[in-house]
Amino acid sequence: MAILLAGGCGYIGSHTAVELIQAGYEVVIADNLSNSSAKVIDRLFSITGVHIPFYEIDVCDRVGLEQVFQQHKIEAVIHFAALKSISESVELPVLYYRNNLDAVLSLIEVMNQFSCKRFVFSSSATVYGDATPPCVETMPTALPTNPYGRTKLMTEQILSDVALADKDFSVVLLRYFNPIGAHESGLIGEAPSGVPANLFPYLTQVAAGERAYLNIYGDDYPTVDGTGVRDYIHVCDLAAGHVYALDYAAQHTGVEIFNLGLGFGYSVRQVVAAFERVVGIPIPTRIAPRRAGDIAESFSNPAKAQQVLGWKAKRNMDDMCRDAWRWQKMNPHGYAD
Repeated sequence: MAILLAGGCGYIGSHTAVELIQAGYEVVIADNLSNSSAKVIDRLFSITGVHIPFYEIDVCDRVGLEQVFQQHKIEAVIHFAALKSISESVELPVLYYRNNLDAVLSLIEVMNQFSCKRFVFSSSATVYGDATPPCVETMPTALPTNPYGRTKLMTEQILSDVALADKDFSVVLLRYFNPIGAHESGLIGEAPSGVPANLFPYLTQVAAGERAYLNIYGDDYPTVDGTGVRDYIHVCDLAAGHVYALDYAAQHTGVEIFNLGLGFGYSVRQVVAAFERVVGIPIPTRIAPRRAGDIAESFSNPAKAQQVLGWKAKRNMDDMCRDAWRWQKMNPHGYAD
C-alpha cells in the first residue's frame, strides 16, 4: 500500500515525502517537472535511503495516472500538483483553471476507478480572503482576488461535493499559511524559477549577493511597523502535518479542514531583522509600492489541528532562517548546481 504524491518533486511535496517515509509509509511520486527537478528523487534517496518510484507524468493525464495505479496499490493521494504563481495566474487565467482543475478531476476519476478513497489537498489561506485574523476553519470563505486562489477554493468545493456524494470518501483540506525554511540536510529546499515571488528565497538571494536589495512592498500598512504581517511556518513542520492528516483520513470519512500555521505573524521587517541576527549578514532593503491584492496581515488559529490531529509546529523563526540559509549556501542555483 502506497501514498501517491501528485507534484511530489516540488518544495512542499519533497519535504512531505521525507516525513512520510520516516513515519513508515511507502511513497510514489508523480510530477511533470514543470516547476521542479528530477534531481529531487536522488536527494530524497540521500536523506531517507529509500528508492522512491517516480513517474514523470502530468496528473491531468488520466492514462498516465491509470498506469501508476496499475503498478502500485495506492491507498491515498496527497495533491500538490498545481500552478501557484498569483501574478502569473492573473496573466494566464485559462492555463491556471485548465491545469489546476483538470488535475483534481483526473485524480478523482482514477481514484474512483481503483477504489482509492482518501484524499489530502494542499489548499491555501487565500480562501479566507481579507478576513480579520486569526483565521479559523469555521470562518466563511471568500472569493480570492486572483485565479490561483479561486482554483484552490473551487477545488475545495469539488472535493466536498465528491465526499457528499460518496459516503466512503475521506477528504482533508489543509490550509497552508507561509511555508519557509528547508530540510536540515540542505539537500532539498525552495528553488523558484526566475525572480522569486516569495519573501524568503528573495531574501536569501540578497544575502548571497545574487541580488542587490530586498524589495519591501509597502510600509504604510496598519501593522506594528507598517510592513505586511504573515504567519510563517517551517516547511518540515508543514510536511509533518500531512502525516497526521493521512492518519486522520484513515479513520474518518467526509470532509475536514485544518489550518497549518504557527498561530501568530511576523512583519517583513521582523523577518529581515531575525535573518540578519541569525545569519550575521546585513540585508539591504528598498521600499516599493504595495502590490495589488496584498492585505495588511494574515495569520492562523491552528488550535483545531493540535486538538484533533495532535499536530503542532515545533520550529521557530531562527530555525527557519538557519535552514533556509544553509539550503541557499549549498545550492546557490537551486537544483541546477
